[in-house]
Amino acid sequence: MRTPLKYLALASIIFIISCSKSGTKALEKGNYYEAVLQSVEKLKKDSDNSKASEVLPTAYRNAQEEFTRDIARVRNANQQFRWETILDYYNKLNKMQEVIERCTACRRIVSPQTYFRETEEARDNAAAERYVLGDDILRRKNLSKLDARAAFDHFEQITIFAPNYKDARNRMEEALNLGSVHVVVEQPKINSRLYQYSNDYFQDKVGEFLRTNRRINKFIRFYSPEEAKSVKLSPDHVVRLEIIDFVVGETNISTDRQNVTSRDSVKTGEATVNGKKVPVYGKVNATIIKSRKAVRSRGLLSMEIFDYQTNKTLSREEIPGEYTWVNEWASFNGDERALTTAELNMTRNREQLPPPPQQLFIEFTKPIYDQVTSRIKRFYDKY
Repeated sequence: MRTPLKYLALASIIFIISCSKSGTKALEKGNYYEAVLQSVEKLKKDSDNSKASEVLPTAYRNAQEEFTRDIARVRNANQQFRWETILDYYNKLNKMQEVIERCTACRRIVSPQTYFRETEEARDNAAAERYVLGDDILRRKNLSKLDARAAFDHFEQITIFAPNYKDARNRMEEALNLGSVHVVVEQPKINSRLYQYSNDYFQDKVGEFLRTNRRINKFIRFYSPEEAKSVKLSPDHVVRLEIIDFVVGETNISTDRQNVTSRDSVKTGEATVNGKKVPVYGKVNATIIKSRKAVRSRGLLSMEIFDYQTNKTLSREEIPGEYTWVNEWASFNGDERALTTAELNMTRNREQLPPPPQQLFIEFTKPIYDQVTSRIKRFYDKY
């Protein structure tokens, strides 16, 4: 009996997938390292997998020979950061040893070699090279921020592959400090006791922004004036915020009187026809008086960023904010059935007192705060 073609195709697909997972495809393509990892993974799930058992020793031998050959080539190349390349090769050799040792079936097939001593040597040499480069940069006279950032990159790389090397973390912090733009953000002041509480709210929001965004990117550091004073900071930039104009409680009341008629006919009474009472339908009318109270509050904040050392203005913007509190209500004379549902609901409203001036002040500063923080972030994106 012949096997249907669709089952043969399915069997072929399963076979190809199985081969791929066992590392056969990677081995054929010369990706020996991947072939080792794939065959180990397969043998961990199925210790009797014949394909993986066949692939693993060949792939390991070829990967080992390839990496040691590359190590010798790079070692003799005398190129910058060669020890980091060598370290990567040794890490892969040790990775193969590690995964094979964790697989019982794999240990029966391959006895992997360790390269821990060689790895430590490469790590120390790689770290030493970066350390010397970073240290040389920080010793330069007239060190620029870009120089310091280059030094930071060197020390940061050390902490990635050799986190405990000498005082690399401290040197990295030193370079970070020297390469950063230190920015003091001055809080806006207001000469009004009535609105002092409300201005405190805005200042608290700015303070919260500074606390949660000490560094909006790697090389920007924000300070409050108090923090800057405590560390005796001579900043690079100062962001000066000042509310230069505001009006609170500008009130406008408008009234609109309308005569309205119901859209549909409604029962308006009864009539006697042939001795019987029948309903009478017709449209009804009413007069609705709509009232609207709008209390507008607005202000303008000046944001200036200047270079503290040269007193040169780097950016100046005026940021507006506005808030309008609205109260709408209505009354009517006539038949309420002439009113729409919305109009009827409006007649159930009553005139209300607006929020106190302090709250209105807070409300118009909210959109200003959002704009201030977004514009500060946008300005320092280029740094």
